[in-house]
Amino acid sequence: MCPESHHPQASDEPANVTPVRPGLLKMGCAALAEVLDFKNPADATLRDFFKVHPQLGRRDRGFISETVFAVLRRLRYFTYISDSSSVRRIFIAAADTLTAPARRELGPALSSDEAAWLGQIPRRASEPPPFGVAADLPDWLIERMLAAMTREQVLEIGQAMQQPAPLDLRVNTLRATRVEVLAMLRRSGYEVNSTPYSPLCLRLQGKPTLEQHPTYLSGKIEVQDEGSQLLGLLLAPRRREMVVDFCAGTGGKTLLLGQLMRSEGPLYAFDVSASRLLRLRKRLARSGLSNVHPEVIAHENDKRLERLAGKVDRVLVDAPCTGTGTLRRRPDLKWRQNDAAVDQLRVKQAAILAAAARLVKSGGRLVYATCSILPQENDEIVENFLDEHPEFAERPCRGILHQSGVEIDCGDRLHLLPQVHGTDGFFAAVLQRRSETD
Repeated sequence: MCPESHHPQASDEPANVTPVRPGLLKMGCAALAEVLDFKNPADATLRDFFKVHPQLGRRDRGFISETVFAVLRRLRYFTYISDSSSVRRIFIAAADTLTAPARRELGPALSSDEAAWLGQIPRRASEPPPFGVAADLPDWLIERMLAAMTREQVLEIGQAMQQPAPLDLRVNTLRATRVEVLAMLRRSGYEVNSTPYSPLCLRLQGKPTLEQHPTYLSGKIEVQDEGSQLLGLLLAPRRREMVVDFCAGTGGKTLLLGQLMRSEGPLYAFDVSASRLLRLRKRLARSGLSNVHPEVIAHENDKRLERLAGKVDRVLVDAPCTGTGTLRRRPDLKWRQNDAAVDQLRVKQAAILAAAARLVKSGGRLVYATCSILPQENDEIVENFLDEHPEFAERPCRGILHQSGVEIDCGDRLHLLPQVHGTDGFFAAVLQRRSETD
């Protein structure tokens, strides 16, 4: 299941333009040190850090957050130009890039030695960095990517992942049209536009907070990346069909499926995490949907699934994965994951796909998806599945999306990349169980 952001706040405010106090720099370095332990997700670590230090105001929190995430996006680069593994020097080097007058702002907080060192950084930064530093991906991930990509492609993806992601919204058409929501947000002063692919998506610029906006409170919008929305359009559930979201998580795609079904027909949302499904239930209250049935399962072979075997029209498998397609939003993932995790996840992905396939009825549709850019989690899983399950045939994604009014040149399988499509990195394949007449 892909890591999913559903909170309507993109991030804290950007760094302020007043001089950085020595005490604030010390606090920022302490926060970065805790994040770089990688014991927990970066956003959770920062949230806990700010709770422990309530004296930090909103601007201070914004400065620390922005600097920490700048480091996570380009950890190898800032380590390289700092010529140091010192957390303090890495933090200073990153903070120095955030605003035009940053060096003047940092000045009061630096020692004379640090000021002299910082003055040498532009010279080092002007030199072409090594390939791994330029891509700013861990070596194990680069090696995995090179199994199916050129060095130029790896570099393009790595550099695209270094940029912050925009805030994408899905319009809940049970509550309003996209045109209506677009007008509402523009009247509120937001810079917002329609996106090129999903007919349900709007994209905001900057770092807005929407949790108290009427469009959010009334359930007219949900935060969801445009690429994630395309996965629901690939499944394309119809009214009164029986549909399963096999790895529902907190329910972003579940809510989309229910919307496409116009809240008619049973929609089962399965997940192994009760806490994630609890968050789904809270989102359901705003959505206006009445056909969603969240249910905790112990694992992909839970006996409670047997009642649905061979009966389901459409099944979405948003499989657990490395999340390497979401590095713009969660840059800490590239440092928290490791090579061994890929092989462990591959076993799980294959098992989940096989279990979900047992639910699909004759002629039914199965969509396998990840938010990974790795072929080992994507194409290889699908190809192995098709070799072992001749009762399924692949259907081209491009044609299915065309039927939903989406024009995108993606071929048989969906491969989305931020530098190409402006979305998070996603993969999807559409598999159909052959009918008795095939």
